[in-house]
Amino acid sequence: MESIDAKKDAVLQAVERDKVRFVDLQFTDLFGTVKSVTIPVEHLADSLEKGTWFDGSSIQGFTRICESDMYLMPDPDTYNVIPWKAENGATARMICDVYMPDGEPFEGDPRYILKKAIAAAEDKGLLYNTGPELEFFLFKSADGTICSIPHDTGGYFDLSLDYAYSVRKDMAIALEKFGISMEMSHHEVAQGQHEINFRYGPALSTADNAITLRYTFKAIANLHGLHCTFMPKPIFGINGSGMHVHQSLFDKEGNNMFFDADDAYKLSDTARSFIAGQLAHVREMSAIIAPTVNSYKRLVPGYEAPVYICWGQRNRSALIRVPRYSPGREKATRAELRCPDPSCNPYLAFAAMLHAGLDGVEKKMSPPDPVEEDVYEFNDDELEKFYIKTLPASLGEALSELEKSELMKKALGPHSFDQYVRNKKAEWDSFRLHVSDWETDRYLEVL
Repeated sequence: MESIDAKKDAVLQAVERDKVRFVDLQFTDLFGTVKSVTIPVEHLADSLEKGTWFDGSSIQGFTRICESDMYLMPDPDTYNVIPWKAENGATARMICDVYMPDGEPFEGDPRYILKKAIAAAEDKGLLYNTGPELEFFLFKSADGTICSIPHDTGGYFDLSLDYAYSVRKDMAIALEKFGISMEMSHHEVAQGQHEINFRYGPALSTADNAITLRYTFKAIANLHGLHCTFMPKPIFGINGSGMHVHQSLFDKEGNNMFFDADDAYKLSDTARSFIAGQLAHVREMSAIIAPTVNSYKRLVPGYEAPVYICWGQRNRSALIRVPRYSPGREKATRAELRCPDPSCNPYLAFAAMLHAGLDGVEKKMSPPDPVEEDVYEFNDDELEKFYIKTLPASLGEALSELEKSELMKKALGPHSFDQYVRNKKAEWDSFRLHVSDWETDRYLEVL
């Protein structure tokens, strides 16, 4: 394995080769918003060695003003030239880890929270792989004003009405320049809705890639005079955008710990316990993986969004879907969690999901029987028969579940857990107290 010093030297050689003039040092706040500070390339060597200082008290969910001094350490593995910032010399980006003045990692850094979860799995000899699929909408934009009008009228896998084909192609090319391998690009179900998938891999890398994908797609859309949004439910009455996450555990020899050739679904006991853990804890992690008021406008029956807590093979109405096994593809055995959406912070989402799954593995939980019927068509009696519960119906309900969860407090750490709950409760209260157009339209004249 290449040493960290060798990686730093490789970055310094790369900036010369790429004629880089500036470097964007990037990280996220607690809620997944990308933050960045730009340094001239002449300061990069010092930043790689000693870090770059910044004011952490100005970042949402970080420290108090009396604890503001923090520094960023660029991760050499994340070096890439930003494709659309080539004028007057190239600009590169590096994703950073956040540290306190004493040299300790900042416990509220979302990337560090995921690293800790991954380390907990590695202590058990397990490597966590994920493959998030982020759906998004393209809206028309004029003179800097975003219109709530989809860019096209296409549907799922459509071509004739898919006017964003060239936009997605440019998005895919930009991803490749960031070293992210695209696997599929297509129009989604709703008008103006799209999906571009990248390769499955280690959770930290795929979380980095998900963050990169979001701001890349926004930048490329803007170059085309469009607005890209990852809002879960931007338009009433049509499908919303999810972030389905494929997951598996491997051992250190590269064997898929989810695969068992003798099982009817080709799932090992480890896989079944992992699924059971996520089903058991999904309500309490809902506010992390579906974190906005708008998330729960998507999580309603009838729009291909999973709301019923069950699992099955191929069943896209189930919360966790196990794709069908095909011979020779043992390493592809996985479980797909379908309720997260792309507004979440992927570092926190993956950390929460991993802790939930590992809790199932540690306790040797058994999942309920799989459900292969269309759960969307179930009535209350059928849901009760199969012991199927539902996800929270609102952010407020999800936060009530989160506040009671010792496992999620462990996953996020006490500092971030308290900050997260406090900020999200304020968001919910702001929505709850707001008088909407719907209310005035419905009640103002008749009451």
